[in-house]
Amino acid sequence: MGQGLAAGFVALAIAGLFFCSGRPDRRPAEVQTEEDAFARRRRAMISDQLASRDIKDKKVLEVMGTVPRHLFVDPGSRNLAYEDYPLPIAEGQTISQPYIVALMTQCLELRGKEKVLEIGTGSGYQAAVLSSLVSSVFSVEYHPALAAASAALLKKLGYVNVQVRAGDGFFGWPEEAPFDGIIVTCAARRVPESLLAQLAEGGRLVIPVGETDDVQRLVRVRKVEGKPVEEEITLVRFVPMLGADRKK
Repeated sequence: MGQGLAAGFVALAIAGLFFCSGRPDRRPAEVQTEEDAFARRRRAMISDQLASRDIKDKKVLEVMGTVPRHLFVDPGSRNLAYEDYPLPIAEGQTISQPYIVALMTQCLELRGKEKVLEIGTGSGYQAAVLSSLVSSVFSVEYHPALAAASAALLKKLGYVNVQVRAGDGFFGWPEEAPFDGIIVTCAARRVPESLLAQLAEGGRLVIPVGETDDVQRLVRVRKVEGKPVEEEITLVRFVPMLGADRKK
């Protein structure tokens, strides 16, 4: 009888030991579950919004599946970060819907060693996507506060091959030209000659062109023997390019 009770107490003690040892794992499991949820949404974004449409570049799909888009939107919008529409960010700007980011990136036809100029840093998401696909990214943001915040976030997340500065994107970044690719994430009334001049021979410029109160044309411009060759990709709607483009 006594031995049975002793054995019972030992069994209960062992069970309690296992029960207690499991407790410290609860908090990390909860944190991991949130990240898992975002990872699942990214995978759904890739399959439902990108691969099921006309995004065929495997490297673009792979990178879009790894960049944490939810960290580039306002905290109140994080649950919407992987949905198929743009979201508002600071300074009255927007972060483009995932499909448009992927489409414009695909249109650059990147191979991995390019030097790319981005006009319109915004929250830094497009720059983060480019960072994993090319050698170096130079990004110009019109709003100084937004440029500073995006530069800090990109650095914090480890996108070390991206340089951000505040300025008028209409004039590009002439000190770092020429660029193999230029991507413009705001609508210009026309293709800026200054950007064409900074495009390397054979390079690609992807830009929305048109008045901002109307639908714009997303075009890709190739530089062939020093001259622009334009092709229309699709119709889009972007926030306007500010600065000199509005004045002319």
